[in-house]
Amino acid sequence: MKKPWGGRFKEKTAKTLEKFSESVSFDQRLWKEDIEGSIAHAKMLNKQGIINDKEFKLISKGLKEIEKEIEQGNFHFKTELEDVHMNIEKALIEKIGSAGARLHTARSRNDQVATDLRLYLRKKVSEIHGLITELEKTIINIAQKHMDTIMPGYTHMQKAQPVLLAHHLLAYAWMFERDRNRLIEALKRINQCPLGACAIAGSSLPIDRDYTAKELGFEGVIPNSMDAVSDRDFVLELLYCGAMIMMHLSRLSEELIIWSTDEFGYVELPDKFSTGSSMMPQKKNPDSAELIRGKTGRVYGNLVSLLTTMKALPLTYNRDMQEDKEPVFDTCDTVIMSLKIMIEMLQEIKFNVEKMKNSLKTGFLTATDLAEYLVKKGVPFRIAHEIVGKIVLYCIEKKKALSELKLKELKKFSDKIDKDVYEILTPEGSINAKQSYGSTSKKWVKEQIKILKKSLGMK
Repeated sequence: MKKPWGGRFKEKTAKTLEKFSESVSFDQRLWKEDIEGSIAHAKMLNKQGIINDKEFKLISKGLKEIEKEIEQGNFHFKTELEDVHMNIEKALIEKIGSAGARLHTARSRNDQVATDLRLYLRKKVSEIHGLITELEKTIINIAQKHMDTIMPGYTHMQKAQPVLLAHHLLAYAWMFERDRNRLIEALKRINQCPLGACAIAGSSLPIDRDYTAKELGFEGVIPNSMDAVSDRDFVLELLYCGAMIMMHLSRLSEELIIWSTDEFGYVELPDKFSTGSSMMPQKKNPDSAELIRGKTGRVYGNLVSLLTTMKALPLTYNRDMQEDKEPVFDTCDTVIMSLKIMIEMLQEIKFNVEKMKNSLKTGFLTATDLAEYLVKKGVPFRIAHEIVGKIVLYCIEKKKALSELKLKELKKFSDKIDKDVYEILTPEGSINAKQSYGSTSKKWVKEQIKILKKSLGMK
């Protein structure tokens, strides 16, 4: 098949190179954005008198017919035409004749693909943003139901201090809130128009780039034509946002996996998001959470892949940049599906409140509270820390919990300790004693929810 760029060549492209260099097998998903951008471009050419009214009407009508054919599954993408752009352009020329050949005036595939990709990512950012918003709301709703549920908080995977389950869950809400804000910031840089930059240097024709940008809903026009066609920062930024989202989803997945074990038993995952063993009849495996955790690696790989591709490219466009699409398509698909799975799974998860309560009985979780109690009595913190360390060692030897020690036993370690100490030696007392902003007390957990709800537009 004759190439649209074949005028300069004597020989046909090698079949092996055609197969190696084609991108239509994956970039055909940009067909809607390609048609959208082409209609806006044709409209601008018509406004500027570069094509006449009849030609514009033919181009617009032809592109809309192609759009219908693709939607109905009646359009055949041809590998030998390399990419989605050439497939649509070739079909348009076959449909309307020479008027179709005028569409590519003052346009290159270099600015065309950059425009298509920005239009595509603009939609995907909106979809991902919506899902993160829904996930945050889901977490907040669960947190509100567990304002009285206390569980062990962990550091180094060792029991540390009592925390409200709501406080623990809201830590993830704040992670996703940052992800949501990152997407909003990324969208500002995605939503800039490269169309009209042409191949590298712009055009000698009287085009109106501002008009095209407004037609396509872009916030502005990229000022430098070389940067417009060679920039993939906006793709990398979205890949980074995707990697961060997956990292947070993976951390949450890891906790759900651990919490669902018999050893912890803090949660029961829904049957519909779990699987069994082909050999062991009793098994209920947290496969959904494990797959989210596993797919995080491929999203990281997508970011590193494109960073590596871009790191040594001279200006401007190089064919290496064709490698931007598969990573970003895969990241968008993976992030969207992972968010959907996590939202649905959390909405049906069951928390074993009694098991969490029983777990508070071991681990000397109120030891820090006892140290701070001594500080309030005038003991320097380092000395208080040492005193409580000795009390914990005594408890281990006597096989007692801190709250089980009699006052006379405690006074052996410090005469500052009085009967009011028992107010802070229970998990409830520990929670209620917290005063600092952002702490696990009910007051500050409610404040967190208030801030998040305001940000999310929740009532």
